[in-house]
Parts: sequence; C-alpha cells; structure tokens
Amino acid sequence: QGKFTLLRDTRTDGSFLVHHFLSFYLRAGCKVCFVALLQSFSHYNIVAQKLGVSLAAAKDRGQLIFLEGLKSCLDLVFGEEEQPRQPSPLQFLSGSTSDLRALFDFVRVSLTPTDGDSWKGPVLLVDDLSVLLSLGAAPVAVLDFIHYCRVSVCCQLKGNIVVLVHSNEDSEDEENELVVNSLCHHSDLILWAEGLATGFCKDVHGQIKIIKRLSLRQAAEQDLVQIYQYKIQDRNVTFFARGLSAAVL
Repeated sequence: QGKFTLLRDTRTDGSFLVHHFLSFYLRAGCKVCFVALLQSFSHYNIVAQKLGVSLAAAKDRGQLIFLEGLKSCLDLVFGEEEQPRQPSPLQFLSGSTSDLRALFDFVRVSLTPTDGDSWKGPVLLVDDLSVLLSLGAAPVAVLDFIHYCRVSVCCQLKGNIVVLVHSNEDSEDEENELVVNSLCHHSDLILWAEGLATGFCKDVHGQIKIIKRLSLRQAAEQDLVQIYQYKIQDRNVTFFARGLSAAVL
C-alpha cells in the first residue's frame, strides 16, 4: 500500500502491463479509478475479458470508475457535453484553465471512500500520461497532478498509483523526457519495457527491466535491477532470462 509504480516503454508497446495491473487490482477487490487516455472502453473491456475480468460488471457494481479520455476530448472540442453543470475532468482543453485541477478532483472524488464501501483499497491507473502533454498540458501541470495524486491516494488513502509513460531517449521531445525522468526519481517501482536492439524476433517481443527503488527509502541503498525478456501471447505473457528463449534454445 502507498506505492507509486511507473510503467515505462521505449521502442515497444507497454500496454500489456496496464492490462495486467487493471485485471489484477479488480480481481483483488480494490476500488480502481482508470484514467484511460489512449483507447476506448470497448478496447480495454475486450482485453480484460480474455484475462477473465468484466469491466462492464465492475463499473455496474461501482468498483471501477472509468474516464474515457477520447470521448471527453470530443465532447469538449465539439461542445457536446451532456451535463454542462458538471465540469469535464479534461477542462484544460477548453483553454479556460491551464492546470489539471479538474482531473485531480475527479480522481479524488472517485477514490474517496463512501459509506458502505467494502473495497480493499483505492488504486489510480493512468494510460498514458504522455497523452496529456500531447493535448497541450504543461510538464509542470502534469507533474503537479501526479504529486497531488500521490499525496491524496498514496499518503492519505493508503492506496496505489500505476502510471504508463512513453519515452525515447533519442527523442527531441524534451518536455516528455523531463516528465519521464522526474517520475523515475519519485517511483517506488519502475517496470521498463524495451524493444530489442537487434530488431524483431517472433520468440522474443522485448525485454523488461524491473527497478526496485531501494534508494528512495534508504539513502545508502542501491536500487535493485532485474532484467528479463518476454513474449506476449493471447491470454498471458511469458517471462524468461536473457538467452533462454525458444529462439536460442
């Protein structure tokens, strides 16, 4: 409890990690606020059904609070907001404000326990944070949003936060790299999915670097780093040590 996990991908798609954590926390009985900025609800629901979880059922029983970023953006841009009295969590797109306070308020209200809640703990899941920068949010606003979410969810509510960001060390997108590097310094755990430097391989889809930030808790400690390779299958992901894939053996 109270952990901030950063999912980072470079030269590959790390969305399989998002699907894993979403189904994992729902099966564990946690209250999940899912800020989905990259795909539609139907996409996540189809993948979740393969993993044995129904997002529609989780929404109906109040366990899953789902923000469909694509739909919210269209509603704001084309003025199709059905409930004009309730401000959109992505209010910054309208130009009336530059911060992400409305998005934070949405997360805080969604995860604050109410009378009768029997969920084990609150979880904030974001896929993916880089989209906010693409939509025009400033890096400082994005980092402030994550900071306030950590204070509210991790410290006050004793919950967990899982955030996906895209990164490319050779990219000229300095704002995105600034956000990624800042988040790395504040993360308790980093799962870094990378594409293979040698190119495509049908038996190895990439490698994942697991970084346990021991130095975040104790200054004298060094971070624990483990590296595995993986292959994504239809319903699961296979992990193995480097050099032990079917392509080699």
